[in-house]
Amino acid sequence: MSKYKLDVKKIVRISALAVLFIASSTQLIACAKPPIEIITSEEMTKSETKKGTEIKMDSSKPEAGDKTAKKDDKYWKEKLDPETYNVTRCSATEPAFSGKYWNNHDKGEYRCSNCNELLFDSKDKFDSGTGWPSFTHTAGESVASKEDNTYGMKRTEVVCKHCGAHLGHLFNDGPKPGGNRYCINSASLQFEKKDK
Repeated sequence: MSKYKLDVKKIVRISALAVLFIASSTQLIACAKPPIEIITSEEMTKSETKKGTEIKMDSSKPEAGDKTAKKDDKYWKEKLDPETYNVTRCSATEPAFSGKYWNNHDKGEYRCSNCNELLFDSKDKFDSGTGWPSFTHTAGESVASKEDNTYGMKRTEVVCKHCGAHLGHLFNDGPKPGGNRYCINSASLQFEKKDK
C-alpha cells in the first residue's frame, strides 16, 4: 500500500489546469473568433432562458464607462492591448499566477476591462489556489453564462452581459454554502480600490 493518498479532486484540477495552460499558450498567439453579434434587450432575455445559447450584447443598456457596446472587432483591436484583446475577445486564458489580480487583497470593485461595467466585489473574492482571481458571487447583473465545450471539457463560460467580453469560467467547487467559483482572468478586469 502506498504511503501517498490519492486526492482525485486535486488530480482533476491539476489536469484541467495543464490543459488550460497549453490551450492558453496557443490561444494567445492568434485569435480567429468572429465578432460578437449585437441583439436587443428583449432578445437577450429570451436567449438567456435557453441553456447553451450564446450570450450576446445588450445594445439598449446605458454604458457604465465609454460607449463600447456597439463597437466592432476593429475597435477592440485598437482599444485593447494584445493580451486583453486575446483574453476578452478571443476567449483565451492567461497563464495561472500571471495576472495582476490573482493575489490582490485590497477592498474594492472589479469592473469589466472593456466597458467598465461592475462585475465583482472584493468581499466575494477568495483564494482558490488556482492562480486566477476567484469569486463566490457576482456584483449586480452584468455577468452572463453560456455552455463551453472547448478542449474536450464541459464548462460554463462567463461573459460581460453588456459588451460580450470573455471573463473566465464558473465552477461548482467553491466554498460552501453556495459552492460557486467564478474563475476570472485578470486581463478581463479593472480594479477600483475603495477605502471602506
